Amino acid sequence: MNEKKDTLYLECYSGISGDMVTAALLDLGADEVVLRKALASLPLDGFSINISRVKKARLDACDFDVVLDAEHENHDHDTAYLYGGVEECGHTHDVHEHNHDEHDHHHDEDGHEHRHGHCCHDHAAEHCHDHEHDHAHRGLAEVLDILNKADLTDRARATAVRIFTILGQAEAKAHGATLETVHFHEVGAVDSIVDITAAAVCLDNLGIEDVIVPVLYEGTGSIRCAHGVLPIPVPAVVNIAAAEHLNLHITDAKGEYVTPTGAAIAAAVRTSDQLPAEFTVSKIGLGAGKREQELPGLVRAMLIRPAGSEYAAQDVIYKLESNIDDTTGEALGYVMERLLAAGARDVQYSPVYMKKNRPAYLLTVLCLEEDIPALEEIIFAETTTIGIRRVRMERSILKRHIYTIPTSLGDVEVKMCLVPHCSGNEVFEDVEERCYPEYESIKAICKRTGRSYQDVTRQVLRELAENKED
Repeated sequence: MNEKKDTLYLECYSGISGDMVTAALLDLGADEVVLRKALASLPLDGFSINISRVKKARLDACDFDVVLDAEHENHDHDTAYLYGGVEECGHTHDVHEHNHDEHDHHHDEDGHEHRHGHCCHDHAAEHCHDHEHDHAHRGLAEVLDILNKADLTDRARATAVRIFTILGQAEAKAHGATLETVHFHEVGAVDSIVDITAAAVCLDNLGIEDVIVPVLYEGTGSIRCAHGVLPIPVPAVVNIAAAEHLNLHITDAKGEYVTPTGAAIAAAVRTSDQLPAEFTVSKIGLGAGKREQELPGLVRAMLIRPAGSEYAAQDVIYKLESNIDDTTGEALGYVMERLLAAGARDVQYSPVYMKKNRPAYLLTVLCLEEDIPALEEIIFAETTTIGIRRVRMERSILKRHIYTIPTSLGDVEVKMCLVPHCSGNEVFEDVEERCYPEYESIKAICKRTGRSYQDVTRQVLRELAENKED
């Protein structure tokens, strides 16, 4: 029997950032030695890391701090710069008062003291100039080159690449550029590269495969960044949420709580946004943010286990239904193609009899909640229906993974599912691994070889069974 694996639940009720996620994962037990070795291999200068315990909202939490030298400092945690305003910048905001003696002091491994928020608070106008010195504005290719040269596992590197790709797509959309031409500003800086790499390394080290991120809580107002003063949520965060279907909740708290890096990490690693109805908690990690704002700035990471089958996941799906008695078969076929292309999980037609014994078809569409508006628009536009029924349904589904398997006929995509054999009160004594070759892969081989679908499927399944035995 396979060992039961925990699912990571990221609770982001006071935002999310790269350092908060890394700190929470370290608190869960990610190996600090492994992390330090991976970060030391990055071909980057000007930083060190400090891992410590801090009090946040009177709670004990882990703090992951990327300490930058003067050349690379970007004052990301300096609230006077981020939220303070001056007329020289074209915006007026309330400037928060700061007492330099109240700033936390951090010591790195060599005992050197570092202070955050050390810009010229007495001269607010200098913020618009002093903070815009020569930070590296790297393109995606440059960032990926840095990751490729680092000593990372394949899985950690792939996770980091996905995070940066999501960031690149969001920035490209915001600036009307392409993924190849967009240049990062804050997220191309040293501390962001380190934060993202650290989060990817910790996830890999913990062996986490499934991550639940139900919602990200964000604040309101505006914030200064490399592009000027922007509304909160900033464009990159909104673009990531739109493209990756992240759930955002806007609070009344002033300030930025969801950073682009945090949103990209959530989007890249999330496998579900639905918590199981019941679960047990194996371990808890608490990661602290640096900014002192109305909400505490904490990410709580929990390793959870559904209180049921470890092989079946629970989620929610919606069923859209409509009775149609005056649309042609050709039109219905076209509707099915459009619905599937727009994200429908399944589309079915069933013959029914309506009032006055009229033969008709029952259109049934299975979909996720976020796809409902687009699918209903297609149904109304392409059929003669004047109403659509909507049903919310809970379901249990076997966990599955898609693999590309080499065979003598070429590479084949295969869906692998684990099916438990039950005995008594949900005691799993054995597990059957089922393989389902993907239709498009088999079809492509049939077209290339001229062999029948059944013949190719049998040979692929036979080779998969032989490889499993070996």
